[in-house]
Amino acid sequence: MSDASGVGRGLDGRRVVLGICGGIAAYKAVEVCRRLVDAGAHVVPVMTADARRFVGEVTLSALASEPVQTSLWDEADPIPHTRLGREADVVVVAPATARLLGAYAGGLADDLLTATLLATRAPVVVCPAMHTEMWEHPAVGHNVGILAERGVHVVEPAVGRLAGGDEGRGRLADPADIVAAIEAALTPQDLVGRKIVVTAGGTREPIDAVRFVGNRSSGKQGHALAAEAAARGASVTLVTTADRPVAAGVEVVAVQTAAEMQRAVMERAQHADVVLMAAAVADFRPRRATPHKLSKTDGVPDLVLEPTPDILAGLARNRPDGQLLVGFAAETGDLVARASAKLTAKGLDLVVANDVSSPDAGFDHDTNRAVLVESDGSLTEVPLVDKRALAGIVLDVVARHLTQPTRRTTP
Repeated sequence: MSDASGVGRGLDGRRVVLGICGGIAAYKAVEVCRRLVDAGAHVVPVMTADARRFVGEVTLSALASEPVQTSLWDEADPIPHTRLGREADVVVVAPATARLLGAYAGGLADDLLTATLLATRAPVVVCPAMHTEMWEHPAVGHNVGILAERGVHVVEPAVGRLAGGDEGRGRLADPADIVAAIEAALTPQDLVGRKIVVTAGGTREPIDAVRFVGNRSSGKQGHALAAEAAARGASVTLVTTADRPVAAGVEVVAVQTAAEMQRAVMERAQHADVVLMAAAVADFRPRRATPHKLSKTDGVPDLVLEPTPDILAGLARNRPDGQLLVGFAAETGDLVARASAKLTAKGLDLVVANDVSSPDAGFDHDTNRAVLVESDGSLTEVPLVDKRALAGIVLDVVARHLTQPTRRTTP
């Protein structure tokens, strides 16, 4: 059994140099900074002289991981740009002005930010923001094209309200989209062109108008899988019962019952390369749901249960050629035996099993531990990690199976 300890994913622990240029959109850099820090990143803000006209250094210094840096000459380090460039996992500029784009494309470095951009070998993300007339100028388009050809990640501006009450393209992209682009720049793009369906959350099977049969699944693991898959370049559809934040670019299909989930998944699975069934689907549902609220004065109801549809088994029977099917098993007891039995019985490629009786893993926790059982007999034990990290480990196995298919066990 292999061990997947020490694996990290997302922005946690990553060193991000956040460059801020002088434009009205500089105030949004504060929200970008906050989101990066909340995601676990170590943020080093670098402001141009003009940026200080729009947002205060104290604000960014208070929110970031280090105080704002502004000058090539005033720092204790005699060569701050090379230190920043070498230590960075990623350099992002938000907002990036027309001047910054031109200087970077032309290899000009006359301040700390442009010097850092030329000194780094880390991925670079630029997020332009300017008036529409400036964004549409041929010189700006030429410079953006040069940067893109060199591998710089360009987050194009959005359409919306601009300074002075104007409307048009040039508005800085939403902070959530910028953070997603930063994460994508740090993530292997090994799922580009792949279509992935993910299920999440626990289904609710109605008893009457207000009561239901359900379980304690929060949907956190499924949503983490969707976010990780999207960051790695996949086109992701998330079928979920959970009202939780969703990563940028993920298509969401909201459902409640097992029957609704079955219809949504079966419809979309026919065009998917991978299906990740992370949802905790109820095994039973009331045979008849009462449309009105049951009253205590009516006495104890006669609750008769029937099986819910086996979505995984149906997917396995109808899967297109080459589709990868991943099951999840929330278990207690012998995880390997239970996961292996489920893999064989349903003809899956991979089963991810976790012990829901563990006090620090499973339902509603931010962390999880699991055992991955593959169709070729490989076992991977994942120690306690956050759920996004587990999602990354699962998708590492998925990516390997997509490039090196293995023979699965036929049920």
